[in-house]
Amino acid sequence: MRPCRAGGKLVVFLLLLLLSLPAAAQSSQIQVARQFLIAVLSGDNSAAYKLLAPEVSSTVSKKQFRAAVRPMYEQGRELGRPIALYKLGLRLGDEAQPRYFYAFSFKSDTLQAKPRVMLDVTFRDTTATRILSFGMIPAPQSKRK
Repeated sequence: MRPCRAGGKLVVFLLLLLLSLPAAAQSSQIQVARQFLIAVLSGDNSAAYKLLAPEVSSTVSKKQFRAAVRPMYEQGRELGRPIALYKLGLRLGDEAQPRYFYAFSFKSDTLQAKPRVMLDVTFRDTTATRILSFGMIPAPQSKRK
């Protein structure tokens, strides 16, 4: 009995076709940060939890996570879900380790001189695509004279 050569050629063709396709691009930090915040603001805690760094999800239970993101969710209900990047940069973390952060504001605050609150997402380094920390930061307000 002869092996089927047409089937073998088809397998080789399919392998070559798959190798010629570009690899799926990994999401950038800003995309991950936005995806995380949109999930939190939408109440999709499962999707948001999956974006946490392993060292965070190993120490924070899903129940603790839900409690931690609840104020952000409530703020989104009050100010609306649409968000916009407000600033990004480096912040010194523990032991003077630089941490990359992205701060988003609610689009409803765009006509304000400064946003009322910022949604902050931090990454371990430039290559990390899992979230190391997150939170809500009251935006600095100008002092009245």
